[in-house]
Amino acid sequence: MVHCAGLMKPRSPLLPIFLIVLIDVFGFTMVMPLLGFYAERFGASPLTATLIVSSYAVCSLISSPILGRLSDRYGRRPLLLVSQVGTCIGFLVLGFADSLWMVFLGRVLDGVTAGNLTLAQAYVSDHSAPEKRTKAFGIIGIAFGIGFLFGPFVSGELANFGHHVPFMVAAGMSATSVLCTYVFLDRRVPPQASGGHAALPAGRRPGAFDIRTYVEYFRRPQLGGVLVQFFLFSFAFSCFTSNFALFAERRFVTEAGKPWGPEEVGRLFAYSGLLGIVLQGGILGRLVKRYGERKLIVAAFVAAVAGYATLGVASKLEMLLVAATILSFGNGVLRPAITARITQVVGRDEQGTAIGISQSLGSIALILAPPTGGFLIREHHLFAWAMVASGVSALGLLWSLKQRSAQRAHEAAAAAAVVADSAEPAP
Repeated sequence: MVHCAGLMKPRSPLLPIFLIVLIDVFGFTMVMPLLGFYAERFGASPLTATLIVSSYAVCSLISSPILGRLSDRYGRRPLLLVSQVGTCIGFLVLGFADSLWMVFLGRVLDGVTAGNLTLAQAYVSDHSAPEKRTKAFGIIGIAFGIGFLFGPFVSGELANFGHHVPFMVAAGMSATSVLCTYVFLDRRVPPQASGGHAALPAGRRPGAFDIRTYVEYFRRPQLGGVLVQFFLFSFAFSCFTSNFALFAERRFVTEAGKPWGPEEVGRLFAYSGLLGIVLQGGILGRLVKRYGERKLIVAAFVAAVAGYATLGVASKLEMLLVAATILSFGNGVLRPAITARITQVVGRDEQGTAIGISQSLGSIALILAPPTGGFLIREHHLFAWAMVASGVSALGLLWSLKQRSAQRAHEAAAAAAVVADSAEPAP
């Protein structure tokens, strides 16, 4: 009997990771449009409400690298389980909250064990060839899109039965994600557990205060520029997602003349999620193949600048939908394209470090952006709030154009050197 196990292809990790991320994002997106309204029920101002988001980000900034390094040694699966259990407990605390400090506690508990997305990205990076990573990260993007489609919509509808109900359902979704991770993901411990640190692309993750590593990676011409782009994208996106509910509550009214609430905000996010599915379900891969990540990043930053500016002047639903459509393209392209670029400009054994740095930058953006927007909204500077996101995206655009010019100059110099070498007569 011929043993053909060696001829069998290994099972792709994308389907289980897709399910895990989908359920996690579904729970997260149920919370996102409601959190600001929920905090206001306990007397929080817009600034205080956004500080709840920042408290999560501070904890995540410290804990995510620790979880990442532990996952390098003990495997993605057990640490992903720890992270997901923490998320579930955090949602339960939010659901049972009867005061503002419990709302903060719920987000802190989730932040202390944060790392679901980072660990899922590391798992995908471990099992994907470099040329297929943009498509692989796009699969995670589809999960985000589906989560953004259904999560906010369900949250808005459930909020009619009580603002605590979506949090309890989110806890149930998170528990389901724990079960999926336990059942579907590979239980084998990676080679790093035996002492090696270069066997898998996730590599070593720097700590939150490992300044030397951050400086070293930022000094690399290509990588440093891409990391700056990721931070600028993350800042603008965090400002939008964490503040939009409070912005919409003060800018838009329903047909009945009431300020927008969770239901209307949820539907707007659901619309954006639908567009994200369309984009990342097939269009993104073809765009990358035709234009490459660098050109797409430039185009996506242009869309982000225009989308946030349009949001700032929108006063009716029609203009808001235009802004959401433009932003869905910009934000839907930027995250997977920049993440893929980060993994492409470093060695295989450095990819986890680079991704870890990018996630730390995302946490820093989530610390700084919400209170910045919360302060402007508290002072009723709604146009200025949108223009902050647009201006930061404009900086990302300028940085992208600068990088493209530098890369072209480098390629031209290299080509000239090759021509010069070939023209020299043989001795």
